[in-house]
Amino acid sequence: MPSVDRPLLARYPYVSPITTRWNDNDVYGHVNNVAFYSFFDTAANRFLIERGGLDPATSPVIGLVVESHCVYHAPVSYPQPLRAGVRVDRLGTRAVTYGLAIFDDRADLAVAHGHFVHVFVDRVTRTPVAIPDALRAALTSIA
Repeated sequence: MPSVDRPLLARYPYVSPITTRWNDNDVYGHVNNVAFYSFFDTAANRFLIERGGLDPATSPVIGLVVESHCVYHAPVSYPQPLRAGVRVDRLGTRAVTYGLAIFDDRADLAVAHGHFVHVFVDRVTRTPVAIPDALRAALTSIA
């Protein structure tokens, strides 16, 4: 199996804190792999809310996850504070591919990294639509 480089925090222009929870740990004593997908989702949506003006409850356009991937490098456990790094790897007309990574708060090497694809859709019809200007501007800022 080929070696995968651990990304550095400096490669991610948007960084947000992630608070681990007791139930994130599994029977093996570390944060379970499924929690990392939740961390990715939280970080991408926090960015869209803070920088793009997205209102998850009322915005007419929302992003739906259609693809995700994660590579794990090192274990972390509750109550370790984490940081999520977010960048845009590809920005299309209706979709964005985020590069994401999770870091503990003491090191700049990722404990996990991956990608997440949002397709933007009309909230009611769920049909793909163009990324709204405010969201596009925010996404462009971290591309």
